[in-house]
Amino acid sequence: MKVLLPVDGSELSMEAVRLALRMRREGMHLSAVLANVQEPASLYEMLVAHDPDVIDHVSAEAGLHALQPARDMLDAAGVDYECEVAKGDPAHTLIDISERFACDMVIMGARGASALRSAMLGSVSNEVLHASTVPVVIVKPVDAEGV
Repeated sequence: MKVLLPVDGSELSMEAVRLALRMRREGMHLSAVLANVQEPASLYEMLVAHDPDVIDHVSAEAGLHALQPARDMLDAAGVDYECEVAKGDPAHTLIDISERFACDMVIMGARGASALRSAMLGSVSNEVLHASTVPVVIVKPVDAEGV
């Protein structure tokens, strides 16, 4: 089974990687696609950099840097994986990556946004959950009391 693991550098995205590794230890055969989506450069960044190639290079390096802890975990566990750093709207870009790599499942973290905020603003995990054609497992944060 090929699993898309979006990694943004947060602890919650790393918990999604840990869940995939637990599933593997419990007998699921899996390979992974580690994905990081960088937002497009702001107008200010484009004006300051003067060179779109510089922005692209910095963006790609930032994405690879964010993926490194997940790569280390998968390497240590002997899991086959591919990496993808992309730019664009995170939710739509993750759906595109999932389809392009023929992923069978997505495992991703969710921010602890309130229900009202999530309903008003939406979230990447919520958008992926509703737009994905494959199962999506969302790893949620545990509150301070562990409930």
